[in-house]
Amino acid sequence: MPAFSHSTSRTRVQSQTQTQTAVPPALALPVIEEAFPRSLHPYWPKLQEKTRSWLLQKRLMSADKVEKYADGLCYTDLMAGYYIGAPDDLLSAICDYSAWFFVWDDRHDRDVIHGRAGAWRRLAVQLHAALEAPQLHLHHRDPLVAAFADSIVRLNGSLTRSWNARFARHFHVVIDAYDQEFRNRTSGTVPTVEEYIELRRNTFAHWIWLDLLEPTAQYELPKWVLESPAYRRAALACQDFAAWYNDLCSLPKELAGDELHNLGISLIQHEGLSLEEAVGEVRRRVRGCITEFLDAEPEVLRMADEAADGTLAGESLAVALRSCVSNMRNWFSSVYWFHHESGRYQVDSWDDRATPPYISDQAGDE
Repeated sequence: MPAFSHSTSRTRVQSQTQTQTAVPPALALPVIEEAFPRSLHPYWPKLQEKTRSWLLQKRLMSADKVEKYADGLCYTDLMAGYYIGAPDDLLSAICDYSAWFFVWDDRHDRDVIHGRAGAWRRLAVQLHAALEAPQLHLHHRDPLVAAFADSIVRLNGSLTRSWNARFARHFHVVIDAYDQEFRNRTSGTVPTVEEYIELRRNTFAHWIWLDLLEPTAQYELPKWVLESPAYRRAALACQDFAAWYNDLCSLPKELAGDELHNLGISLIQHEGLSLEEAVGEVRRRVRGCITEFLDAEPEVLRMADEAADGTLAGESLAVALRSCVSNMRNWFSSVYWFHHESGRYQVDSWDDRATPPYISDQAGDE
């Protein structure tokens, strides 16, 4: 199957047996294929077209690259497989925001590779500012800043001001974590395993994707639920699974690109593991996340049952909790198949294994 073929995701979803045979044995997880059924939001067929248009409108990708690569990158598939039940407009905003996030990640990588420290620091400062006052940055001269502001404006209309403030706090941390990663890479610093785990939970934006479960459920969860051990265990397990499985699949791409941030690389550098041993350890941690989630999931569902006390408030909380934990479960299958369908990880098909063909290798507007 071509790495960047257009409009193939629907076929892949409908014929999952065919998809499964394409998963390399080293990356195959039978428990995901068997126990985590995959589904897509019914609005998905519209999302590819909408996000493709948004990428063009916001000048995040050139027209030729959008035409050639956007659908095959499967960014909309990933989100449409996670936020089941989201209102259509919200899901469209989430998909655009997710596409922006991948473009931002690529800009960060190119700024590191080309030593564009000044350009990166300006961008980080501008993103912090846009997060606090997105309306003032909708027409910023750097398309990455303007598109980010557009995403934040759209997402901020989903729930309450307190949710908006929490989302902003969480994303400030993500920007700072990317800045730390920039410093690590430019100084040649490979973080220890413990340092990497902490950093990765922020660069992967664990809490951002979890925050978005609430507008999907159209309900802002109370603090006591968000901080409850069962909810946090399930939430962290689904996001850690995504991060570690991404590291497992990204290792060839990141070794080719002289990356320093991958759980496997930290294990090799600081624990003295061979490449084969490191891959085995990352797989073990990936499987551990699945077990952790399966242990925590019934506890969250019991919380929902207990909340359903016959009152309107109790029933609303119960419905929201079930929505959130159901979509945490969806994250496993969505992430798993995304990594085997998206051209983002098809390194062997690239002309240059260190340079993804779908990026524009240039700095932002100054």
